[in-house]
Amino acid sequence: MLRAPAAGACWEWLSVDLFEWPAHRIHRGLAAREVSAAEVALAVLGRVGDVEPSVGAYVHLRPREEVLADARRVDAAIARGEPLAALGGVPVALKDNLSTAGQPTTCASRILAGYVPPYDATVVEALHRQGAVILGKTNMDEFAMGSSTEHAAGGPTHNPWDSARVPGGSSGGSAAAVAAGEAVLALGSDTGGSIRQPAAFCGVVGLKPTYGRVSRFGLVAFASSLDQIGPLARDVHDAAIALQVLAGPDPRDATSASAEVPDLEAALRPDCRGLRLGVPRELLGEGVSLEVRQAVAAALDALTELGATVAECSLPSLAHALDAYYLIAPAEASSNLARFDGVRFGFRAAEPGDYRTTFARTRGAGFGPEVRRRIMLGTYALSAGYYEQYYGKAQQVRTLICREFDEAWQRFHALVGPTAPTVAFALGEKLADPLQMYVSDVCTVPVNLAGLPAISLPCGFHNGLPIGLQVIGRAFDEETVLRVAYAYEQAAGLAGRRPPLAGARLGQAHG
Repeated sequence: MLRAPAAGACWEWLSVDLFEWPAHRIHRGLAAREVSAAEVALAVLGRVGDVEPSVGAYVHLRPREEVLADARRVDAAIARGEPLAALGGVPVALKDNLSTAGQPTTCASRILAGYVPPYDATVVEALHRQGAVILGKTNMDEFAMGSSTEHAAGGPTHNPWDSARVPGGSSGGSAAAVAAGEAVLALGSDTGGSIRQPAAFCGVVGLKPTYGRVSRFGLVAFASSLDQIGPLARDVHDAAIALQVLAGPDPRDATSASAEVPDLEAALRPDCRGLRLGVPRELLGEGVSLEVRQAVAAALDALTELGATVAECSLPSLAHALDAYYLIAPAEASSNLARFDGVRFGFRAAEPGDYRTTFARTRGAGFGPEVRRRIMLGTYALSAGYYEQYYGKAQQVRTLICREFDEAWQRFHALVGPTAPTVAFALGEKLADPLQMYVSDVCTVPVNLAGLPAISLPCGFHNGLPIGLQVIGRAFDEETVLRVAYAYEQAAGLAGRRPPLAGARLGQAHG
């Protein structure tokens, strides 16, 4: 336990790795006055100073004194006897596509260099109301288009488990920050797996809620019918707490659902008795590595021991999900990104010219190659003469996928499989072959096409690299998803395992 210092003295760390505490442990410590919010913030800031140069999780960090001022406000409220919110005093990082008043929001793109929004996203407002301590903005694939966080204007993020490997994407900065102890919680966005796949690669928990469960107001849009905001966390308990805070209707988001948000912490039970779990054979098909298959098989055995009934099933249209996704998502992106013209905000090409010339030059220089590739693909898919052949057919496949999931729910409470077909791959390994990069999303994109909730959590390791287990649920049934994930997590005992760099500079003072 830490003791309060004498007046004017700094807090001293007595070999207490506070940056490793999950949010629910921080809440307990603050409520019992074992630690202070300033103490926790200092520990995490010290950790950022230690490892950020080798991880590169952030694109923007708030000034240290601002972070500490927020933490001290929480401490003052506790001292006054005010109730402590679930995320009060918890250091949180935000993906750089979430609008933050007074802080840059660049989507890791040159075209938004220097842009500072005049408002907060709804989820950011929710964190402020809780008294969460915002640390800064995390790196990402430009405009969330990528699976490795290598498509970023400022350079890539490195996987904390192996700096030569990618952290996944597009929320790779958020996943790496949580894995490395540079944040206790982080928010990401998931359009085709961008929360779950980096969670799998970095050995943390990533939760993609049902489409409409969390407001998208203030999220810079990639593909509006697919995007969803969700948390990356140390464990399933923290993910449940975070979603409880974020979820709910929002009149500013027309796609926000009015569905009641249940008590998600109450769903966390240590068994799966009475649950029927399906294993779609299409999620374990060609391209899924042997080590991933073996880890998932062992996890299924563990779920059976926890009381679940596990059976194989088939959703044939999942075989076409990746093709459909990479027509629908770029088509929506080509429309959403048309607003970035260099006229109203952000980067503008320096060469003079009329509007059309300036527009073309700005977008050519401001967008990176992967974003340009997807804009062109999407524009082509929507063009006259090709709309029905490509975009229309992709939407038909999406309908078939939704129907097959609906049929599966007649038999099963949840579906289980791998999050990603492999462990984290090497930096640069797939940059020259975009199709190979896209295959990283093969297990995750069906969930977005159907608008379902899903979670990724660690289920094993191969050569020191994490493997992710994915649990998929019915729409608005995050309770079952969290129950299955929590029961497995408690039985597997992998939630506390941290990357090798997690031991750096423990016990040092940061005052």
